[in-house]
Amino acid sequence: MANMSPVKNPIPEQDPNVRNKNFLEVSLGYDEATAVDEAQRCLNCKNRPCVSGCPVNVQIPDFISLIAEGKFLEANAKIKETSSLPAVCGRVCPQESQCESKCVRGIKGEPVAIGRLERFAADYAMAHPTDDAVEVPAPNGHKVAVVGAGPAGLTCAGDLASKGYDVTVFEVLHTAGGVLMYGIPEFRLPKAIVQKEIDTLKAKGVKFVLNFVVGRTETIDDLFADGYEAIFVGSGAGLPNFMRVPGEGYNGVYSANEYLTRVNLMKAYKEESPTPIYHAKKVAVFGGGNVAMDAARCAKRMGAEEVYIVYRRSEAELPARAEEVHHAKEEGIIFKLLAAPLEVLGDDDFHVKGVRCQNMELGEPDASGRRRPVPIEGSEFVLDVDAVIVAIGTSPNPLIRTTTPGLETNRKGCIVADEVGATSKEGVFAGGDTVTGAATVILAMGAGKKAAAAMDEYIQNKNK
Repeated sequence: MANMSPVKNPIPEQDPNVRNKNFLEVSLGYDEATAVDEAQRCLNCKNRPCVSGCPVNVQIPDFISLIAEGKFLEANAKIKETSSLPAVCGRVCPQESQCESKCVRGIKGEPVAIGRLERFAADYAMAHPTDDAVEVPAPNGHKVAVVGAGPAGLTCAGDLASKGYDVTVFEVLHTAGGVLMYGIPEFRLPKAIVQKEIDTLKAKGVKFVLNFVVGRTETIDDLFADGYEAIFVGSGAGLPNFMRVPGEGYNGVYSANEYLTRVNLMKAYKEESPTPIYHAKKVAVFGGGNVAMDAARCAKRMGAEEVYIVYRRSEAELPARAEEVHHAKEEGIIFKLLAAPLEVLGDDDFHVKGVRCQNMELGEPDASGRRRPVPIEGSEFVLDVDAVIVAIGTSPNPLIRTTTPGLETNRKGCIVADEVGATSKEGVFAGGDTVTGAATVILAMGAGKKAAAAMDEYIQNKNK
C-alpha cells in the first residue's frame, strides 16, 4: 500500500559550516529504510506522467516499485535499461522541473523524490557489485565514432554499443566525462562515481581515445576516411563568454570554465596539487546560474572569506536550481541581486582590487520573457574583491565547424540539427550543448539517445 504522507523524506547533508571547508559530497543519500519509505509514497499512476518528464524515458514507477519491495539491484537494472548514467542523473538532474514536476503527489503535497531514489539505487548497486559480467552484444559489423566524452557522447556511445556497434569515443581532454569531470564540483558529483559509469561503458566494449582534438588531430572527414560509417558530435560548449566590461583582462579574472577546470579536473583543491590557482580572499562571481553557484561554492572552499554572487535581476529570476541557491546561502555565499558589474578595477600591478557595480530595477519583460533590468541612476557602488569569476554562459568551440565543410551552424556557432540529431552533412549527427548551447546534463543525454537511434536507422538503411 502506498505511503500516504504528502511530504518527501529529507536527505541527510553535511553541516553547512563544515562542508564549506571541504570538497566531500554535500548530500549523503538515503539509507535503505528511508528509500523504501519514500518509494512507498509513489501512487504508481496508470498514465505514468513522470515518465513523460524524463528526457531519457526512465520507467520511473517500475524502478520505484522495485525499491519499495527492497529489490534495489533490480531497480538499478531497470533504470539502466534506458539511462547510461543513473548515479550522475540522480545527483545533478533538475528533477524539480522535469519528472518530479509531473508527479501527481506534487498537486497536494511534495512530489516523490524520484532523483534521490535514482541515486540510491545506483549507489546501492555500486556498493554491492555482483559477479554478473556486463553483457556485451554480438558485433553487428558496423563502426561508428563519437566526438566528445561528455553526457551526450557517453549516452550515444552506450546505446550504440548495446546494439552491437564498434564504438570509439574521441575526447580532447586527458580524462573522459566532459562537463561531468571538469565542470561539476566534487561536492555535488564525486568523480569516482563518474569514472565507474565510464568503466561500465568500457566493459560493454566502448573504446576511448583521449587527448584527441577533432579538427586538429584529425577532421570529421578524416574519421570518415578511417572507416567510421556515422559520427556523433557531442563536443559541448566549452568556449566561455565574457561581459566585455573594462578591466576583464586584469590578473585575477577567471572564466568559470577555467576556474572550475582547475579546481575539479586538475584537483587544485588538494593540498599536494601542482595546479596553479589564485587563492583569493574576496571573490565576485558574475552570473546567476548553476555554474555561478558552483564557482562561488568552490571559491569559498578554496579559502575565500567573502564570496559574492553579482546578478542583475532578482532572486525570482535566478536560473540556478533552487536547491543550489539554498545550499549556497547556507554556506555563506553573499547574494548581491539587482546589481550589474560596470568595471573591474585593478591596482598598479594590473591585479583585481574591486568591481564597480550599479543597482538595477526590473522593468518590462524582454525577449526572454523575463523583466528587463534597468539601471538606477546615481546608485553605483564598489565591491572590494581581489578576484572575479565570470559565469555568464558558454558557446561551442568553433574548431569543428570551421574544419568541417558542409556542416551548417547558426549565428551563435551551434551546430544545426533536427529533432533526432541529423545535421546538414550526411552521416554526421550532433546533440547536447554543441547544438543547444549550454543546457542540462539530462537534456544532453536525451539528445545522445535520440541520435543513437537515428544513427542506427541511418546505417541499417544505407546497408540494405
